[in-house]
This record gives sequence, structure tokens and C-alpha cells, in this order.
Amino acid sequence: MQEELQTSNAIPQTPIKACLFDLDGVLVDTAVYHYQAWKRLANTMGFDFTEEQNEQLKGVSRVESLNKILAWGGVEKTDVEKEELATLKNSWYVEMITKMTPAEVLPGTVGFLTEIHQAGYKLALGSASKNSGIILERTHLAHFFDEIVDGNMVTKSKPDPEVFLKGAELLGFKPEECVVFEDAVAGVEAAKRGGMKAIGIGEKSVLTQADVVVSGLDKLTVKDLENL
Repeated sequence: MQEELQTSNAIPQTPIKACLFDLDGVLVDTAVYHYQAWKRLANTMGFDFTEEQNEQLKGVSRVESLNKILAWGGVEKTDVEKEELATLKNSWYVEMITKMTPAEVLPGTVGFLTEIHQAGYKLALGSASKNSGIILERTHLAHFFDEIVDGNMVTKSKPDPEVFLKGAELLGFKPEECVVFEDAVAGVEAAKRGGMKAIGIGEKSVLTQADVVVSGLDKLTVKDLENL
């Protein structure tokens, strides 16, 4: 096992039987499309939206993202206007993701999903995105997942663990039998609050609550799940 995959807990744990994956930044990188759509929306209201600000929206729902952006721009809108803006942003985003291809799947994703699927692990998606189905179909990843839980099925955003607890429930496993793959601080926190293991995709200095942190799924194998 690679040195960077060592966990912080040496106490024997319940064997992992199910894997729950966030979508954006873990399986595919749609952050650029979110950024372009939000930036376009901000520009129509007379202010700009930076990539640094976009990073703060990882794992955050569409409504909460809009509220943050309006606050950054010093703009106030009614609830009706907010709904119209969120819908407009989403229409631009969907227009872009419907042109996605399997080439946009992150390195190592297909290989890792294939390996753990063949090893008998059950897989679920746990994403705040309401467009997960479109993305999975366009990138040819849908067939890997036994269950899909997205923003259309939950009412609470990460770091609330609802999306992952729902995924575990649908798969038929206890939280302690599940591991979550996340690239966002809020997502890792949601996994831990739900009583699950968390593998962070990104930087150790950022995803400090994760049990394991790697740069991508291309750094993982079935052995790593067995050693959690």
C-alpha cells in the first residue's frame, strides 16, 4: 500500500461493502461548466465572479451557490427572482454538459470503477447536482451505479449527510460499511457526520477530515478499500 494511503486509525474496522461517489471533481470535472455559467450570470448583473470564488461552491446546492454569489456582488433579489436566476444558470449549464463525452472522465475513473464493481462492491452516486443523470449518460458511467442519489432526491445540502445516508439505505448497507469518495470539504464532513469512511480526492492540507487523501482515483485499487 502506498505511503500516502495510510489511514489515521489503526483500530480494526467494519469491512467496507459499498462505495458512494460524489460526481463533480471525483468522476468528472464539470467545475469549469459551473464556473462559466455562474460567471455569465454574474456578468449579466454587473459584477464578476472569480475561479477562487467558484472553489467555495464545491458541494454546495444551486440555491445556496446563488445566495453566495449575490452576496459577493452586493445584489439583493426576491425569492421569485432568485428562482428565475437559478433556472437561467442551470439552462446554460445543461446546454454545456449535454455536449460532454467520455473523454472528460477523470483519469483512472473507469479502471477503478470496473475493478471495484467486479470485486463485488455496491456503488451509489451521492451528488448535490440535479443533472447527474445527464452527465453519467453522456460520459458512459451510468452502468456502474446500482443507485443514484442527487439533488432531486434530497432536501439538505452537504455537509448534512442526507445524500450519503440515503445512498447507503438504498444499497442496503449500514453507514459503517460504506466509504465516500469526495473532493470537497463539505462532502468529506458529510461522510464523517454520517458515520462513514471518507477518501478525499485532492490535497491533504485541505481535506483534513478524510481518512485517506489521494490526487485521483487513478491512485487507488481494491486493496486500498480492503485496508480501510
